[in-house]
Amino acid sequence: MNQQQQSNASNTLTGVLLGILGGAGLAGAAGVALAAVAAHRLESPSLATAATMLIIHATAVVAILSVAMRLDRKCLWIATAGVMLAAAALFSGAISYQAFMGEPFIKGAAPLGGTALIVSWVAVALLGFREALRAR
Repeated sequence: MNQQQQSNASNTLTGVLLGILGGAGLAGAAGVALAAVAAHRLESPSLATAATMLIIHATAVVAILSVAMRLDRKCLWIATAGVMLAAAALFSGAISYQAFMGEPFIKGAAPLGGTALIVSWVAVALLGFREALRAR
């Protein structure tokens, strides 16, 4: 790979990272808004759970991207952050939809999102262990 190709790849990766970071910001804002609705308009424990999950995972995505910025091999970290963000949106979106509409969004959407969240956390653990072993 020549220097121009490396620069293009780096710019693309940075663009993806910043896009995910922007999505995390929106997810955090949506989580705060849902928490306000759950507290003041629609008293719903499930809506409060959706809000909490968005806020927690938006914060985690920002942290994962911060780690990725410091490493030479960023791709897997960035992909994991993207999966985590999408999973949190699916999980919380499905729960929120049901809280507002009284019916499921798509059957199995919340469990699928929750499973993807678990997988993304396992990926974070494995990537962290891999980096620790490389640092030895």
